[in-house]
Amino acid sequence: MRWLLLLGLFLTACSKGPQADLQYVKQARSLAAEWALINDQADQGKLNRTYVSSMHEWLRQQLQTSSTSLTEPNSGYGLEIQALLAQPDDARPEDLRGHVDKLKQIEDGLESA
Repeated sequence: MRWLLLLGLFLTACSKGPQADLQYVKQARSLAAEWALINDQADQGKLNRTYVSSMHEWLRQQLQTSSTSLTEPNSGYGLEIQALLAQPDDARPEDLRGHVDKLKQIEDGLESA
């Protein structure tokens, strides 16, 4: 009985940390890519202001949720998500794609670990 309890505690401990945060890193990367696409389309005049504004608000809310859900908020990926949140709504798509690339590298590293 004790061994089962210890095994259960060990498995619970293993599910925390970077592996548990992988889903939030993926979500943040996807949100950043969508943000870049929206800003790119807005810069080309293909989207109206109301839509762009509401999407920026929604994207920030989702990124904030991802950030606060991390088990390791001071990790490299946590800091990258915070840097993304520090961007202005009208950030250059190239700058946002830079964050996407960094989050993709982190995501790949977490998946291969």
